[in-house]
Amino acid sequence: MLNYKGYTGQINYDDEMKILHGEVIDTRDVITFQGKTVDEIEEAFRESIDDYLEFCNERGEQPDKPFSGKFILRMPPKLYRKLYLKANRSGKSLNRVSSN
Repeated sequence: MLNYKGYTGQINYDDEMKILHGEVIDTRDVITFQGKTVDEIEEAFRESIDDYLEFCNERGEQPDKPFSGKFILRMPPKLYRKLYLKANRSGKSLNRVSSN
């Protein structure tokens, strides 16, 4: 795995084409890169991230950030109420209680 500016790249080897290719795995946007050597694939990964961030900036868009920390969970209303009341009684937010 490669890491750069908080993004993670996963690398695979294509034995038919004799190249390394990779994809950033922690974003919904598709960011790919390739190279023939370890140095080339590492450089291509960093350049792809930089190009992606520059592209988003030029368009005035926020880049997709890896791992926002959001985890959407559905639960029965009775359980939600119970957790909410527990948080309220302790003077904490629901997020604060669930992280302890």
